[in-house]
Amino acid sequence: MTAFEPGKTYKTRSICDSNCWFSITVASRTAKTLKTVEGKTLRIGSYDGAETVKPYGSYSMAPVISADR
Repeated sequence: MTAFEPGKTYKTRSICDSNCWFSITVASRTAKTLKTVEGKTLRIGSYDGAETVKPYGSYSMAPVISADR
C-alpha cells in the first residue's frame, strides 16, 4: 500500500474545475492520522491500494487526496 510520507506535498484536481488544485503537505503522521503543516489533523483511509484523506470533510464533491499522486 502506498503511504503518506512526512515532508511531502500531495495534490489533486477539483472535480468541477480542472484548473483548481487542492494540496496538503504532511508534517507528521501516525498509523491512523496525519497532521498537515497548517495544523489540521486528518483521518487516513484507503482506496485502491493507496492511503487517502479528505481535507475538507466528506460530501458528494469533496476532494480526496491520495498518497499515490
